[in-house]
Amino acid sequence: MTFRPKSPKTLAGLEKRARLAGIAKTALADRYVEEGLAMDAYAGIVFRGGPSGRRPGVIGGPDVWEVIQVLKGEGGDVKATAEYLKLRPGLVEAAASYYADNRAEIDDWIHTNRQMMDEAAAAFRRRQAIKGG
Repeated sequence: MTFRPKSPKTLAGLEKRARLAGIAKTALADRYVEEGLAMDAYAGIVFRGGPSGRRPGVIGGPDVWEVIQVLKGEGGDVKATAEYLKLRPGLVEAAASYYADNRAEIDDWIHTNRQMMDEAAAAFRRRQAIKGG
C-alpha cells in the first residue's frame, strides 16, 4: 500500500522530518501511524523523543516506565502513585493500561534505565575514590 497524503504539504513535511531524523519516509510514516493508534487507544499517552529514543509518556508528566516503576513501588496503589508524581489518577491509570498491553517494552525501559543508573553510581564511586585517596 502506498502512502498518499491528501496534500502535497503533508508529503513535503514527512520527507523533511524523515531527512532530519535520518530514517526512511515510510519508516517515519509507520511510526506516526503506530503512535497515533496508541494515542487513540490510550487517552493521556503521548510519545516523545530523546537521546535514548522514542518512548511513551503521560501528557505533561513522566515517561510510562517511570510511572510504572513508582506504581510497582507503591504496591499498585494508583492514588499514592498519583500523589507522589503529582499527577491526576487518570494519567496513572492510562500508564497502567498502556503497560498492561505493552509490558515487554516498558519492562525493557525500566531495565535499561536501572542499568544506566547503576553505571552512573559506579562511575561516581570511582571518582569519589580518586578524590579521597
